[in-house]
Amino acid sequence: MKPTIDELFDQRQTYPDPDARMRLNRLIGLDEQKSRLAKILGLLVHPAGLEAWSNKHHPDAIALLDTVLRRPPLVILAGDVGSGKTELAETIGDAVARLEKIDVTLFPLSLATRGKGQVGEMTQLLTTAIDYTLAEAKKLQTGRGAKSNGGIILFVDEADALAQSRESSQMHHEDRAGVNAFIRGIDRLAQAKVPAAVIMCTNRLSALDPAVRRRAADILTFVRPEPAQRRHVLEQRLEPLGLSKAQLDELVNATGARDGQNVGFTFSDLTQRLIPSIVLDAYPDRAVDGERAIQIAKKMEATPAFHDLS
Repeated sequence: MKPTIDELFDQRQTYPDPDARMRLNRLIGLDEQKSRLAKILGLLVHPAGLEAWSNKHHPDAIALLDTVLRRPPLVILAGDVGSGKTELAETIGDAVARLEKIDVTLFPLSLATRGKGQVGEMTQLLTTAIDYTLAEAKKLQTGRGAKSNGGIILFVDEADALAQSRESSQMHHEDRAGVNAFIRGIDRLAQAKVPAAVIMCTNRLSALDPAVRRRAADILTFVRPEPAQRRHVLEQRLEPLGLSKAQLDELVNATGARDGQNVGFTFSDLTQRLIPSIVLDAYPDRAVDGERAIQIAKKMEATPAFHDLS
């Protein structure tokens, strides 16, 4: 039987949303990626905004406008684990909605869409997911050219498990067929010119099929936070607790690459492991102590780097 929309997509989210905006604002050190992704998605799901800009500033640039708008509706977020890719993908819809002044809905593709390996199953699931995305996006078209009253973002996490390269000799026939179905789906969205875009997240960019990478309107890369970014995260949360500048300096050093560890902490290492550990160490009997916080950081190891081998 044809899967339902609830079986294909996990917890669809509509923006603007205050919680998503708060989560997006907490992503420190990703201002360039935030701005670029919001603009790209804004143009893909709401090209009327670009047309208005062109009419105002470059009214004769018809060929330029066509070049920008003809790109496939796909953006790939690639980089190390814990670098903020998934959190950005799940919250950027709020920035797009506010930038373009439209409602945006996120369709997170369920892991169940990978199927159980039965013949034709993945192909059917992916085709159905694209069908739903296309149908919902068409409802948002107003019938006045490129204008729309909303947008859809299809989000594919762990994309290398879904769209891995067909060049691999060990690839199963069903997996190969699934990749073909996904590529056809991207092309269908592009040809229909509906207000919809696709975000793919991966730790292994080289594992994605070359045809998928070629179709990306942009590939944004993510790395671990540099010392200034780690300082910002730590300072913002721990300085109000009474930690001195010298103690914060030590924490920044302790969370970077050090003996026996050639990579520093990820953003999620800082916000989901280190800072909660510092708080829980003091709770409920005493205040947070800076020296104790440094000891905790030095004992904690960063998440190992994910090696993307070509």
